[in-house]
Amino acid sequence: MMTMTAVATAAPAWGDSTEPLYNLVDAAAQRLQTADAVAANKWLTGGPITDPARVKVVLDSVPKDAQSRGVATDYVTTVFTNQINATEAVEYARFAGWKFDPAGAPTSAPDLASSRAVIDGLNRQMVEQIAAQWPVLSSPACRGELDTAKNDVAGQRQFDDLYRTALDSATRSYCGS
Repeated sequence: MMTMTAVATAAPAWGDSTEPLYNLVDAAAQRLQTADAVAANKWLTGGPITDPARVKVVLDSVPKDAQSRGVATDYVTTVFTNQINATEAVEYARFAGWKFDPAGAPTSAPDLASSRAVIDGLNRQMVEQIAAQWPVLSSPACRGELDTAKNDVAGQRQFDDLYRTALDSATRSYCGS
């Protein structure tokens, strides 16, 4: 029996990072972590994992935010499409686990509105960080900086293999190639 109360895990006390992509990757990781609470809600309510209307809301809003910050809208749309796909993959994995072990399924979950409010805030943080770190994201140093940030964030958040794979998927287009 599993009770879901947290929507996102609070960031560890590691705010002094000098890594340029750490805050972006950490926001992406926190957004991935919302998948557990969202999946629990959908499991309990019988809701579908995929939600095209919600995806449209996100993919309509983040490019507008990006454009206002001088970031290419097609880049941000790709980044968030990957983020959404990775989050849905975690939700599918949770559903599969609960089907294999019904006793481990959640018995409560936060409502989707509270989870979505957290997600919306993280979306804004991610776009803000993309704009702030655009020189790194568009540079030859991006891949190395991204790998360092992913390893550090995954370690700080104690990610298991599922979440490490999801983080790799969510961030795969950050460096463009």
